[in-house]
Amino acid sequence: MTSARPASSGPSPSTAEQPWPVRTVSTKVAQWIDRLGSVWVEGQITQINARPGTRTAFLVLRDPSVDMSLSVTCSPQLLRDAPVPLTEGSRVVMFGKLSFYTGRGSVSLRVTEIRAVGIGELLARIERLRALLAAEGLFDPRLKRPLPFLPGTIGLITGRASAAEHDVLSVAERRWPAVRFEVRNTAVQGPTAVPQIIAALEELDHDPNVDVIILARGGGSVEDLLPFSDETLCRAIVACTTPVVSAIGHEPDSPLSDHVADLRAATPTDAAKRVVPDAVAEQALVSELRGRSAAALRNWVQREAHLVEQLRSRPVLADPLAGIDRRAEEVERLRDAARRDVSRAIAAESTAVEHLRARLTTLGPAATLARGYAVVQKVLGDNEPEVLRSVDDAPPGTQIRVRLADGAVRAAVMGRES
Repeated sequence: MTSARPASSGPSPSTAEQPWPVRTVSTKVAQWIDRLGSVWVEGQITQINARPGTRTAFLVLRDPSVDMSLSVTCSPQLLRDAPVPLTEGSRVVMFGKLSFYTGRGSVSLRVTEIRAVGIGELLARIERLRALLAAEGLFDPRLKRPLPFLPGTIGLITGRASAAEHDVLSVAERRWPAVRFEVRNTAVQGPTAVPQIIAALEELDHDPNVDVIILARGGGSVEDLLPFSDETLCRAIVACTTPVVSAIGHEPDSPLSDHVADLRAATPTDAAKRVVPDAVAEQALVSELRGRSAAALRNWVQREAHLVEQLRSRPVLADPLAGIDRRAEEVERLRDAARRDVSRAIAAESTAVEHLRARLTTLGPAATLARGYAVVQKVLGDNEPEVLRSVDDAPPGTQIRVRLADGAVRAAVMGRES
């Protein structure tokens, strides 16, 4: 027994041979969107179209951080009964349900409740975002990049023909006439401000000729300065590789861009002064440093010349031979003393030699011979004569040699006497 296949609840899958008609696709899209249910949506109103006598008012709700918007419809009575007048630029929270209109293929949010976001709520959100960014370390001074001393090209993001642009350009050119600017005019308030500023920021950051970027705007209300406390813009400033100077509003104003930027300037004029050095002041500083350097060099030369003069005035350098002259007499005296000591030693030794010579002369054989004695030697042929010590060694006929004081004679033994 075979089971029956349940009947399909919808149309069969579309193919090139069996495509779905437009009504089927529109119906399916409407069904899927209807499943989302009611939602709360926050944004900024950029357009209000409520014609008298009509039953529907049309609005455009835009995301302040990105270039995205949503069509909104509501009852004109809902706009008239709002506790706070709703105008273009108002920040609101809406409650409604998305609807897909099959007739024209469009999506809109049909709202039944609109709440204006008050200043207190906006400030509370900014404080929560401030705490979040601080916890992530985006306000850490160690992340701040130093500004170049003399930037070649300065990027400027500001409103078109605004007082902030005029202040920055005029002050910078007055301080350093050769300064160059890359100006990007964007919206500085309203729903389109954040996307335009981020796009200009990225463009200038990728320009290799731009050395520093100034983000400038004049004063304004809290609502006017809201784009500069936007989280997306703050993170874009942190992501820049080029130093960014935030000059938003006046001194009391402190949007979050001031904290994440590399430098906070109180006003656009202050930003120009902090980024561009004053040519006159720098020239005066160079002249002052040159004068101080010349004075320091002169003082050093004078000190060294005085030291050289002191060295030259010292006796050893004023008369280098004076020391030798003073020592010459002492050397002469020591030489004479040495000569006398040597002479005395030689005389003493000569006397001793004479005494020894006299003693040797007295004790020697020559002195004995001089007194009449003689030395008798026996002649032995070619051999050396031998001294006769006994008459037994000289029998008669023996050849002898008699040595006297003044010479020697030869003789022969004639006989022996006792």
